[in-house]
Amino acid sequence: MSVIRSAVTGVGSFLPEQVVTNADLAKIVDTSDEWIQERTGIRQRHKARDDQPTSDLAVEAAKRALVDAGRTAADVDLIIVATTTPDMTFPSVASIVQRKIGAPTCIAFDIQAVCSGFVYALSVADGFVARGMAKCALVIGAEEMTRLMDWTDRSTCVLFGDGAGAVVVEPREGQGTKEDQGLLGFALRCDGTKTDLLYVDGGPATTGTVGHLRMAGNQVFRHAVVNIAEAITAACIASNIEVADVDWFVPHQANQRIIKGVGDRLGLDENKVITTVAMHANTSAASIPLALDAAIRDGRIKRGDLILLEAMGGGLTWGACAFRL
Repeated sequence: MSVIRSAVTGVGSFLPEQVVTNADLAKIVDTSDEWIQERTGIRQRHKARDDQPTSDLAVEAAKRALVDAGRTAADVDLIIVATTTPDMTFPSVASIVQRKIGAPTCIAFDIQAVCSGFVYALSVADGFVARGMAKCALVIGAEEMTRLMDWTDRSTCVLFGDGAGAVVVEPREGQGTKEDQGLLGFALRCDGTKTDLLYVDGGPATTGTVGHLRMAGNQVFRHAVVNIAEAITAACIASNIEVADVDWFVPHQANQRIIKGVGDRLGLDENKVITTVAMHANTSAASIPLALDAAIRDGRIKRGDLILLEAMGGGLTWGACAFRL
């Protein structure tokens, strides 16, 4: 029986020009390159200019994804932006992106699930595309996490960076099997009782300020390894695949130790794991599409490969997704 799948037909990414190394951070906070690399695997991150809002990064990533898909802005009928650092409280970054790329009147909105936002956004796009409500969707993860940093807190300010990644999602006919091109299955989770482990201490309805990111790193690490592994297992069941079937694992790029911990727990071949955390740091909702694009550009990930995505972020939210490119 034929079914309509939501397929990723184009991928693009963008990083701000400014690179901030660990040595640069050591000049403003009590840290060192050795300390940061040993605990996180991070060597550098990118930082947006003061006059470069999140929508600018999203636009560049979107344009590149459209080119990769052989589409133009005129084809777009759905824009979803996953971000926790919008240009303004409102309107949405998605509506600003629509204007800036010159897309026609369409559906456009943001999703806020912090680092899990891109996986959440893909699931929402799947709901539109697979049901015939959209024919050419842009799903974008775009963040300027450096805007949320307390630059006196060495436990958090060294972890994050700015960037954007985007995919084009279009309908493709399949047979309802794991061999189909497209999104195969999801597992999405949230545990609001763990809000105090990772949050920003500000907001329009509380302090009236943007606030700074706060994190209980050790506790987040413990929850991440266990919860992400469970979600991956559930997503594989929903996709009718085994972890061993996966060609490439593209995790949220939060911390090299978390990536390794999840991989070890699931018995994943480390040669199948895509990591960009060393060069990008944690770019929240942008990290998965950034890593996906990097691995496609360097030739590792190819059309037809079975790919597994996962992420965990504030909320606590987490989730996983399997798809065939």
